[in-house]
Amino acid sequence: MKSEPDEVSIDDLAAAPRRDMTWFGVRNYQARNYMRDDMQPGDLALFYHSSCLRPGIAGICKVTERAFPDATQFDPASPYFDPKSTPEKPRWQNVAVRFVRKTRLLGLDELRADLNLAGMTILKRGNRLSITPVTAQEWAHIEVLLAQPAPA
Repeated sequence: MKSEPDEVSIDDLAAAPRRDMTWFGVRNYQARNYMRDDMQPGDLALFYHSSCLRPGIAGICKVTERAFPDATQFDPASPYFDPKSTPEKPRWQNVAVRFVRKTRLLGLDELRADLNLAGMTILKRGNRLSITPVTAQEWAHIEVLLAQPAPA
């Protein structure tokens, strides 16, 4: 799950007052479908900082609530407002997530350099999705990388 740290960072999630945070503002149908169709309460997700000086995995969060309509799509004052969406036929979904742990930053350069992750969706050329699947093998390998010190 990608987020720009200027908008919501892993530290913001850790400090969330009610412990759960709604993953709002996704405006890509494929990313929405991943949330709507594939994410279940209890699923773990990699929290990835994007569009920043050092992009990469910054922590882990857990899905706490199945997909539900994103309220920002109905708010004309929101940058995520969608005039074509209605409460009867919402176009956009979100899930709720909770902080699990902060990790060392596993940078994009380190992810790209690891041949075991060559097929990872987030690393494919042209991928701009904010929500992408991670296979069990990729997850296990990332856990190994996170347990190691960052390369110098």
